[in-house]
Amino acid sequence: MADSGNEQIGESSSSRKRSRRQKLCNRHSVEQIQQLETYFKECPHPDENQRRKLSREIGLDPKQIKFWFQNKRTQTKALSERADNNILRTENERFHCENMAMREALKNIICPHCDGPPPGEEERKRNLEKMKMANQRLRDEHERISNLISSFVGRSFAMTSQLAPQNTVGSLSSSSDESLVSQNIVGSPIENQLNNVRGNSTANIPPRPLPSPPPPPSIIQENEEIRVDREKSLIFGSVISATDEIVELLQMNEPIWIKSQIDGRYFIYRDSYEKIYPKPNQPYKSSAARIESSKESGVVTMTAIELIQIFLDPVRYMNMFPTIVTKARTIEVVDTENFGGSVQLMYEKLHILSPLVGARDFFFIRCCRQLDPTTWTMVDVSYDNLREIQSGGPSQTWKFPSGCVIQDLGNGKSMVTWLEHVHVDDKTHTNRLYRDLVCGRQTFGAKRWIISLQRMSERHNFAMGANNHDLEGVIGALEGKQNVMQISQRMVKSFCEILSMGDRLDFPTSSEMTNSGVRVSFRKNEDISQPKGLIVTAATSLWLPLSFDTVFNFFKDDKTRPQWDVLTNGNAVGELAQIPTGFFPGNCISIIQPYVPKENNMLLLQETNIDPMGAFIIYAPIDLPTVTSIINGADTTQIPILPSGFIISPDGRLAADRDSNGISQTGSLLTVAFQILVSANNNNNNNNLISKQENMEAVANVHTLLSSTVQKIKVALDCAD
Repeated sequence: MADSGNEQIGESSSSRKRSRRQKLCNRHSVEQIQQLETYFKECPHPDENQRRKLSREIGLDPKQIKFWFQNKRTQTKALSERADNNILRTENERFHCENMAMREALKNIICPHCDGPPPGEEERKRNLEKMKMANQRLRDEHERISNLISSFVGRSFAMTSQLAPQNTVGSLSSSSDESLVSQNIVGSPIENQLNNVRGNSTANIPPRPLPSPPPPPSIIQENEEIRVDREKSLIFGSVISATDEIVELLQMNEPIWIKSQIDGRYFIYRDSYEKIYPKPNQPYKSSAARIESSKESGVVTMTAIELIQIFLDPVRYMNMFPTIVTKARTIEVVDTENFGGSVQLMYEKLHILSPLVGARDFFFIRCCRQLDPTTWTMVDVSYDNLREIQSGGPSQTWKFPSGCVIQDLGNGKSMVTWLEHVHVDDKTHTNRLYRDLVCGRQTFGAKRWIISLQRMSERHNFAMGANNHDLEGVIGALEGKQNVMQISQRMVKSFCEILSMGDRLDFPTSSEMTNSGVRVSFRKNEDISQPKGLIVTAATSLWLPLSFDTVFNFFKDDKTRPQWDVLTNGNAVGELAQIPTGFFPGNCISIIQPYVPKENNMLLLQETNIDPMGAFIIYAPIDLPTVTSIINGADTTQIPILPSGFIISPDGRLAADRDSNGISQTGSLLTVAFQILVSANNNNNNNNLISKQENMEAVANVHTLLSSTVQKIKVALDCAD
């Protein structure tokens, strides 16, 4: 009875297992599979919430959906690997056939001079011995002729011949007396005796061939023109393919462009791109290399012709992007007429935000070309034949076809679609504070270029117009307003240039304070745009648990300025004049007067700017007579100015990045940079002495000033450590 009971229990348990397996092995309906396939194309990795939602929609258990997606991903990967293996197998067979063909060709090789089989090893040795014997006979003949000439000139004479090749065995020694032979031997008694000697002793020696005369200048010029034409054809070929690629890429979606599920930005899918646009000369890839790609569109308040003219002028190009492009120059203008546009070789240096972010140097071809009456393209592409020594930057960079398509809308505005596609090989790892921004394609991405272009075109339009500004009777004329805007733009550009802190001098102590995160650099300035002398620059970057617009409003508020600005000595300030540079109230230029006793002539020129990518507050001390001369139309390029300020940006962290408590840790990154004139320009004999004596004191002073300012800012924002 016990055995029969156990058998019944075993049978019931096995039947339950079979029924469970049958339930798990139930096939999905056609409609369910179609819905799953559709969802897989949009999101191959659904999370738990998405799986639950999908299970309610199609009537399947979340575990079934989870297993289906796992199997589908495995199947897709297997199919992709199978296709790749087939391609590799085909390529391998082709290479094998080509290798066999080359082996057979090597067996049947013929001599190019006699159309016969190539000489063997023994024959080559015999030919070499014959050449050595002939060379020895020529040396003996040379010695006899030299002795004969010496008997006539009455002194020792050593004749050399430029006819002898320089790399033959036993080459002859050189002598300056060779010209004497060419001048005195023709038509003289020596000539007859030399002819007799040649007739007797060199009867069996073939005459040496005369050297070919140098090509005439016309031939040299013709060869140079051929080389230049060949180089231009290569450049034009690169430009044409790059232009076609830009236009095609901006018209494509999937599978070239993939939308990131993290931040919603589009980036190029490498496998699809390399299949459609194979690059035979790709840059070297190291472990630190990465490829950044992005695209963005926006309306800019400028015409297409105005934008193209700016892109072709390096100075105007830098002024249009002062917070991105710190250096730009044209190396060579290749073509301006025959190509339907302009082609030139250029160099640019990009750097933003902080000394902790590495600069990027590019050498590239820039082509601006009109596609139709309302559409232009600006295309940049690195060119591997452009060999110019790069500045010692922290990264090696390469531009795949990048640029923009500009469509003129006919109302003084243009639709600009920007594409950034670069290869970056970082020599040093990006600092952790800016790693999310740089690696997340936000630092040098297409969105930053578009927003900067929109913001600066708006500033340009405000500078050209005479409306929408509040000058409070201080600046009456449009010329005075434009002068103030010009020197303020130069101030902003100068500040952004010094953030890279690349101009360093050698000092006994390090220029970087590793304990406090403060970086210090020195430079000797001779430019009239800044005070001449030894200038010390100090900068630091820090993270604040506040949004960047909150930090910007704190610095913009005149009431809170005495809490952090050392130039006010804790006194209140008043705004004498304000020139808007955009429709947003925070975008303006201000002339500020600190109420400091015995300093009635000291003013501050300040420009503030904010956009979706960040903000800056840049200011410089300036005296009242200088401001008066600027308003009255003085040349602003002759006015020295030494700016300091703040750069504020989002920290690049996403809402999905949360701490252990599940709280989002978004905030802002603040860069504080000060410039101080350590010593005015002296004679050259005292510069080294001054720099050595004041080095440690200057570093200590600027470090104390910067650290105390940062501490005051943290206290005022209630962000103290």
